[in-house]
Amino acid sequence: MKFIVVLACLLAFAYANEEADVIHNESEVNPDSFKYFYEFSNSIKSQQEGHLSGDALVETGQYSYTSPEGEQVSIKYVADENGYHVLSANPPLPTPPPIPEHILKAIAYIEAHPPPSEKA
Repeated sequence: MKFIVVLACLLAFAYANEEADVIHNESEVNPDSFKYFYEFSNSIKSQQEGHLSGDALVETGQYSYTSPEGEQVSIKYVADENGYHVLSANPPLPTPPPIPEHILKAIAYIEAHPPPSEKA
């Protein structure tokens, strides 16, 4: 399912630029694994492979493109039973601000004082 979502996003991105032509397209689909590589004339490249690991599908991949500002963007990732994780990004992905102290205190209080229905 993750594969379909990633592929749909990449194809939507590629189709947004009507002048993009497919330069290279490779794919291999097996019952327990897959690989694909796409390259478009508008600088978009995507490579992904996946295999079954027990009951989970483990996928690794990377994609790159040129931003509207002319900056080269490149992302490497893994998606497994624990979710989607970026391994490296150029430029670095933005990071969220730290959680404010009063929010951390509120979370600690709630964890220490669960509602009556949640007490063991």
